[in-house]
Amino acid sequence: MKKAVIFPALMLLLSVLTAGCIRQPEAEVPTVRQVSSAETEEEAGDGEQTEEAKQTDESEQTAPEAADSDTVPEPEDEPREAEAPRKDVPVVKGIYITGPMAGHTGMADREQLAADTELNAMVIDIKNDEGIVTYKMNQPLVEELGAGVAYIRDLPELMGRLKEQDLYLIARIVAFKDPLLAEKRPELCIRKKDGGIFRDKNGLAWVNPYEEEVWEYLIALGKEAALAGFDEIQFDYIRFPTEISDGEADYGPRIQGRTKTDVITEFTAYAYEQLSPLGVRVSADVFGTVIDNENDAVLVGQDYGAMARYLDYICPMVYPSHYRDGVYGIEHPDLMPYETVAAALKASNEVLEKIPQGEHRAVVRPWLQDFTAVWIAHHQSYEGEQIRQQIQAVYDSGCEEWLLWNAKCSYTPEGLLSGEHDSTSEF
Repeated sequence: MKKAVIFPALMLLLSVLTAGCIRQPEAEVPTVRQVSSAETEEEAGDGEQTEEAKQTDESEQTAPEAADSDTVPEPEDEPREAEAPRKDVPVVKGIYITGPMAGHTGMADREQLAADTELNAMVIDIKNDEGIVTYKMNQPLVEELGAGVAYIRDLPELMGRLKEQDLYLIARIVAFKDPLLAEKRPELCIRKKDGGIFRDKNGLAWVNPYEEEVWEYLIALGKEAALAGFDEIQFDYIRFPTEISDGEADYGPRIQGRTKTDVITEFTAYAYEQLSPLGVRVSADVFGTVIDNENDAVLVGQDYGAMARYLDYICPMVYPSHYRDGVYGIEHPDLMPYETVAAALKASNEVLEKIPQGEHRAVVRPWLQDFTAVWIAHHQSYEGEQIRQQIQAVYDSGCEEWLLWNAKCSYTPEGLLSGEHDSTSEF
């Protein structure tokens, strides 16, 4: 009798612990309701601090505006273009690659690292956080802005070479941190109440997430990347800046009563709607702290659970160095990488478990830390052991996939298993 009671209880517990981590049969993404016109350091990527992190560094869904009513509706009997088949996806274990590195001879060393280890994916910059498009893209606004820089001189050759190595290729597109677009098209930037242009601590302007012309630019870039052969489009900086409050900012008339979390979720849903039919997966990077810190979520506009309903993959940046001392009961998170990543992903599971079974939810694929956070007081050198501890925490949480971040693309081979090793045996 006891076994009959215990077994279902264990199965229920397992389903809660692994919510959102293991791939489930694909469920339909909800239709989006339309409305009327209505960084701590460069090493950390989108690592600008939220309110939670700043405590220690002092020592749902709407779509873009409906089409104009004068637009002639498409005849019902007119054949629609068929959607591209969605490609099979491996259990991703990847690294970040900048545009300059992708076009540099040093790329050969990163390719060899992938060949020698368990790595099977690369996240390659297509538009970086300077607003630069990393190859000469034939796209009107890219050309108008002069945004294209030939860091990658021959994209087809690069793509072909990496595909021959069976690498899964992810195009990273930085969304709303785009100082180039903001400066050249100031009507699209975030402004202050006094009319001045908002600039972050580095003097950089950001584009306004409420401006749908910005959305269209990002989607155009995503479509170009899909046509170039990327398997997945990943949006980073898909958020508002942390350094201006709602009381200081003027987001213009398009705000129409929508909150920051409303509009970021709307863009997420729109990106999925526009890009998924091309056969690519769609993902987004989010602050790790927004998972269970409502203040941070509201500040940057990232509602973790809501965004997960409109993505194939959600990628929380659970870098231990980015958590304040004492969070999750951990005195100094950077010194305890396993415990920090495990606690963050446990919180992630608890949030995503609230999405009803059978409804669409993203697979969790966290970003992990492969850099040493020398700018915080209680830090340690991140070497093979620290990398492996984070990866083990991913597996122990019930997740299967992960990405490593190093802004200089300098990764730690000792933290990776050989290509022959079956890493699934670890969890």
